Amino acid sequence: MAFVTKIKWVVLSVISLSVVSIIIHLSFAKLWTVNLVPYRAIASLHDDFSSVVVRQGVKNKKLWGSIKSLESLQPSFDARSNYTGPKEKNNGFIYAKVFGGFANIRSSIPDLVAISRLLNATLVIPEFQESLRSKGVSPMFKSFSYLYDEEQFIAYLKKDVIIAKTLPGSLMERRKRNEFPTFRPKSSSSPNFYIQEILPKLKKSKVIGLIIANGGALQSVLPPTMAEIQRLRCRVSFQALQFRPEIQMLGHRMVNKLRSLGQPFLAYHPGLLRETLAYNGCAELFQDVHTELIQHRRAQMIKDKILNEDLNVDSHLRRDKGLCPLMPEEVGILLRVMGYPSKTIIYLAGSETFGGQRVLIPLRSMFINTLDRTSLCSEKELSDLVEPEPPLPQNIFRTPPSKSEEELKEEWKRAGPRPRPLPPPPNRPIYQHEKEGWYGWITETPTEPDPSPMDMRMKAHRLLWDALDYIVSLEADAFFPGYNNDGSGWPDFSSLVMGHRLHETASSRTYRPDRKVVAELFNMNRENLYHPKHNWTILVQEHLNKSMTEEGLIRQSRLSKPAMFLSHPLPECSCRVASASVANRVRGEDGQFLYGGEDLCPKWMQHASLSGSMGKEGVKSEDDGLPDYESNDFVDESESEKDGGKTDQTQVWDQDEEMDPND
Repeated sequence: MAFVTKIKWVVLSVISLSVVSIIIHLSFAKLWTVNLVPYRAIASLHDDFSSVVVRQGVKNKKLWGSIKSLESLQPSFDARSNYTGPKEKNNGFIYAKVFGGFANIRSSIPDLVAISRLLNATLVIPEFQESLRSKGVSPMFKSFSYLYDEEQFIAYLKKDVIIAKTLPGSLMERRKRNEFPTFRPKSSSSPNFYIQEILPKLKKSKVIGLIIANGGALQSVLPPTMAEIQRLRCRVSFQALQFRPEIQMLGHRMVNKLRSLGQPFLAYHPGLLRETLAYNGCAELFQDVHTELIQHRRAQMIKDKILNEDLNVDSHLRRDKGLCPLMPEEVGILLRVMGYPSKTIIYLAGSETFGGQRVLIPLRSMFINTLDRTSLCSEKELSDLVEPEPPLPQNIFRTPPSKSEEELKEEWKRAGPRPRPLPPPPNRPIYQHEKEGWYGWITETPTEPDPSPMDMRMKAHRLLWDALDYIVSLEADAFFPGYNNDGSGWPDFSSLVMGHRLHETASSRTYRPDRKVVAELFNMNRENLYHPKHNWTILVQEHLNKSMTEEGLIRQSRLSKPAMFLSHPLPECSCRVASASVANRVRGEDGQFLYGGEDLCPKWMQHASLSGSMGKEGVKSEDDGLPDYESNDFVDESESEKDGGKTDQTQVWDQDEEMDPND
């Protein structure tokens, strides 16, 4: 009996200790997870932010404030003087087909309007090849109206050019019979090319066609005598081209949802597109099949003579030269070094991110509130945007034909010198998912198959997703481009957004990083990216802060304006408040002003700007009592070991030494 009693006491003791252990572990778990914010759908984010919205970067002027040195720039694209309306009798009609995605379309239309004004011609509403009905989009839309408001476009430009919805019936029949001359102008075509080469043919045939495949049809920089043509480009891009009402409503609804979280937000566009990656030879920055896909596209560019380079290049050297994009992980590190807390709202723009969600994992781990359109919109809201679409033809899957025994023997004999590979495994069923998409052809055929009907429809949908992202990026409190001005001469999403933000609110926080400098900084600290040294963080902060000021704007203008006018619409489409002094007047290689040559703003605009600045001075900022940067858990290592044997100690960098871009 005594033995049984001892066993009972032992069992009871074990049970008691287990209960106490469970209670202690639960208490610790509750204590440690108090401040964690799970990554969820947008509906639950508001509750997560309610406890941190007071101190975590709300309108911190060092992270979200405007750039004072650029506040004197105001939008001004109205015609100045000696500008007459379009003539009723003109030289004929111009119709155009525009190839390419969102950026190509948005940069091509202002050029077409400018050319129509230059040639005194009637512009027929352009056709977007990505959104034709043959691509499977809703029959409710024409090509142009799938993305933009057609009536707004015609009405706003009535004092500049005459715009027709279609060619007259008789001319349309002749166009179908290919009786009119068509041209493929380059994005670098000069005004003299149109006046000397195109205008005589237009007067003769009364109709010409333009095929725009390079994202533009007129050179970016025009002579000073054509400043009104440049301002016309701005009026088209920034006012006449309005998205159709359904897109605008959903886009502003997305912005309102982000604003309702009670924090500023930063928009980030990775710019990871297969075309640009292939053009610049950045395949080795990716892994496995993504590298093969980029190389396939690069080989095709070389074959089509779009690119005159070797197929295999050193991607790491290309990255060091600034030709490759900043990877999302690198952007996340840069933002953390700048002082953005982990709960900062990051809006991920872009309808296509090559590499998929895998390349975004490091960024999402550093910023747990990284959102995109799928986080802000329901499936119904997105499906309502595309309207009812006709059903696609059924894709009947056919298994590959089985090979006869003789064919298998022949393949075995042609397998090459010994030792030969093992014979293939026994036959098994081939499933449909194994032969669909890029993974169905990349290991079997040397050429890429033609896009399927679903691929064409998805390309059309990407126009809508990019339009939504464009609206959100313009309204963002800060914008960070992962890739722009890649040297190809093609327009890109980030450059368009940066140019629009520069025109509309020049003082808004728009980062313009020099990718070559950033690559050098990362190479200096490649082994300690997540525990950077203090001096390295200072260098990063100085570079990114300068990129938002006049210095960064001027550096960027030398690269961006020669390639695309809309990426730097200065000085033609802006004016400067008279009370502001211009420290830098910068001219380009052609002698024209890139910065500092803006006209003075009208008196009413100067008074409005002055009263606004006085209002700001009289109101104390909410963050006047906050330090220069929020406390940051992205810590850095101390300076290198001193006196031979001291161990490095981790510390938070001294934020007081950081330069203020607002001063």
